[in-house]
Amino acid sequence: MKTILARAVMLTSVLALAACTNPGFGNDDVYLSGDPAGVNDGSADDPRSPLYFQQTVGDRVLFEVNQSTLSSTAAATLDLQADWLLQNMDFTAVIEGHADEQGTREYNLALGARRANEVQEYLVQRGIAANRLKVVSFGKERPIEVCSQESCYSKNRRAVTVLSAGLSS
Repeated sequence: MKTILARAVMLTSVLALAACTNPGFGNDDVYLSGDPAGVNDGSADDPRSPLYFQQTVGDRVLFEVNQSTLSSTAAATLDLQADWLLQNMDFTAVIEGHADEQGTREYNLALGARRANEVQEYLVQRGIAANRLKVVSFGKERPIEVCSQESCYSKNRRAVTVLSAGLSS
């Protein structure tokens, strides 16, 4: 019985010590993250990533009722988008125009197109090559908020810049 107990204690001790070892300790060539600075490629912390663009730069601008004119807030966001696109030349973008649910389908498709075109023109004026930008209108077909209140309508009146990798021809 003492032999079995001694072996169990010995085995448990060996396993406990083995679990505490760090095979990469002291090896300067081993990093626990993808980047020694602690920024993982493609993460929201990586200034070159689409997630960073979406979450930090801002991928959308909002519009007033029946308007396609850019507000000063929208222009500030588009300035950041332009700067990011100028620094990340290997990305193209599709600018999606959207409208709230008020009005006819045809009217909202045209309004969404005017909004997307306004964003495209602004980005081109800021130095983005026109062949890197495409526009599409979804009108009222893709709401992000569904309700018949201004709080929902205001979020649906937008243009969204959607990135994709690779230059267009």
